[in-house]
Amino acid sequence: MANPEILCVGEVLWDALPAGLFLGGAPFNAACHLRAAGLSASMVSRVGEDHLGREVLRRCPWYGVGTDLIQVDPTLPTGLVRATIDEQGNAEYEIVAPAAWDAIEPSEELARRAAGARAIVFGSLAQRYATSRATIERLWESEALMVFDANLRPPHDDREVVRRSLEHADVVKVSETELARIADWFGAKGSVRERVAVLAESFSCRTVCVTRGKDGAALWNEGRWTEQSGYEVEVRDTVGAGDAFLAVLLAGLLEGAADPVILRHANLIGAYVASQLGAVPLDQRAAIAAQPKTTRRRK
Repeated sequence: MANPEILCVGEVLWDALPAGLFLGGAPFNAACHLRAAGLSASMVSRVGEDHLGREVLRRCPWYGVGTDLIQVDPTLPTGLVRATIDEQGNAEYEIVAPAAWDAIEPSEELARRAAGARAIVFGSLAQRYATSRATIERLWESEALMVFDANLRPPHDDREVVRRSLEHADVVKVSETELARIADWFGAKGSVRERVAVLAESFSCRTVCVTRGKDGAALWNEGRWTEQSGYEVEVRDTVGAGDAFLAVLLAGLLEGAADPVILRHANLIGAYVASQLGAVPLDQRAAIAAQPKTTRRRK
């Protein structure tokens, strides 16, 4: 396949924010930003046979995201998250359950597409119930690049789910808070750099990226360590900023860009999304197009 797709697996849902309903879910947000970066991305999820589910299927093509692997559940509702935003723009979430994305089922078509995929993006939240968790675990049999977004959301922050995900991940993205929790679980001590190195070596991860919000991010990539400061913006809300960051991080890794360039671009898009309402701003394509061209890392 000349240009294999990236599969983004897990929750597609509606974020109920003070400003209204916004289409979201970490893997869906990542898929949208991957498309904006010029990569082929399809969503693997499940929606209800309801108005919100039909609206998901109607809007996904608007962002260029493939929908043929989104299943429709006859009984469970489309996912909904109630988010509250504090004065700094940080969000707290109430994830309504049950939801259709908890019941993603395996299929022959999904297995075929996963076998030919360039990368598979998955998180921990969609593994909170057995059905979707088993489907995600089956996708680990693919030779695609496995990209794990920890995305810990109490009470859905299961140590065993994270352990198994790390064991199968090539690329890992965590926030600094998530790193502290995971490092404590698995006995990684020391500085951020030391903890990342221990986790990467313990679980044979090629790449581990730690996001630090307004303070930027750090990248451990095949033993190389790079840090990037953040960009000052007027924060509207932080919903989806990490997902946009992940998409541009992955795009840079797949392109073979230099580590500092990857981090700079990922930080730029994360800051931009934080300055907008919702996880996927309508003019996100223009925002990415305005970024400097990447340069490949010298061998």
